[in-house]
Amino acid sequence: MKTLILLSLLCHFVSPVRHSLEFKLSYSHGIRDIPEFVAVALVDKVQMGYCDSNGQVPQATTDWMDKLIQKKPQHLAWYTTICLGNQHTFKATIENLMQRFNHTQGIHIFQRMNGCEWDDKTDEVNGNLHFGYDGEDLISLDLETETWVTPKQQAVFTKHEWDRDRYNSIFWKNSLTHKCIEILKGYVDFGKSSLQRTDLPSVSLLQKSPSSPVSCHATGFYPDRAMMFWRKDGEEIHEDVDHGEILPNHDGSFQMSVDLDLSSVPPEDWRRYDCVFHLSGVKDDIITKLDKAVIRTNWVSPSQFPAGAVIGVVVGLLLLLTLCITGLCIWRRNHHGFKPANTSDSSLSSDNTSASK
Repeated sequence: MKTLILLSLLCHFVSPVRHSLEFKLSYSHGIRDIPEFVAVALVDKVQMGYCDSNGQVPQATTDWMDKLIQKKPQHLAWYTTICLGNQHTFKATIENLMQRFNHTQGIHIFQRMNGCEWDDKTDEVNGNLHFGYDGEDLISLDLETETWVTPKQQAVFTKHEWDRDRYNSIFWKNSLTHKCIEILKGYVDFGKSSLQRTDLPSVSLLQKSPSSPVSCHATGFYPDRAMMFWRKDGEEIHEDVDHGEILPNHDGSFQMSVDLDLSSVPPEDWRRYDCVFHLSGVKDDIITKLDKAVIRTNWVSPSQFPAGAVIGVVVGLLLLLTLCITGLCIWRRNHHGFKPANTSDSSLSSDNTSASK
């Protein structure tokens, strides 16, 4: 047990620093009001570039990328060529795929995801290339064997055809493990003030209702190399714990949650639990004690709801209902013949009847 705890602590503080460059491209069929072709570029999982079929020029989405384009206009020209070229290629590809899958109508999406990773400590590199159709894997490149892999029968012919084209596999392997890494290193160096910053999060305890799990939620941290876990008496626990994924925020930071089910824990034992947030490169963890007094919730007990407020709401609704009924009666009287009967009304009816004949 002591060995496992020691290894866990070492993993917390000696996690490798990996940088990534990702390109995600998609072409959709049958979806209105959005661009057919969309492409985004991400560095360390933060979007830094964007282009679509509605605009001819890619856009920088971070300050450091905007400065890089101003300094090197040829870099923007390179992205523009790639963006425009892939639009035509993707359109032809999705039409071909719809024929292979016998899809004549409906919504369909073709995707390509490719990129690379670089460990700036060990200099280890890796690349990946995946194609997808309608949200499922279509075909991908195995960089070690330089062969293509597919789980779809409709793509077997393409696999064999691409396997025979050795130049294509070698081209992609070189692009992913050399050219992509070269670009990534340039981005990390140029945007290091932003990409290599460290932002600590705000951590809160949240609970939907007294019977719901308590969620330890951290938001606003950067980079995404972080972990969060629950402890009991100072030891990490896994039972009754549900770990959420690390998700991006709109400002480029990240958020994550880890839930703890306390349904079988007596209230007097809550003080034995705490939530730990660890950010890679930061020595001190953020530790939040499980305290019922600091848990944030929107749930309100019926017994805590003021009786006076309930009575006020009921009286108000009754008054509103009375006014509505009164107004309706007046409107119907004025517009639908609700008038007192008299002899003049009868005579007018008779005269009108006679005249109609």
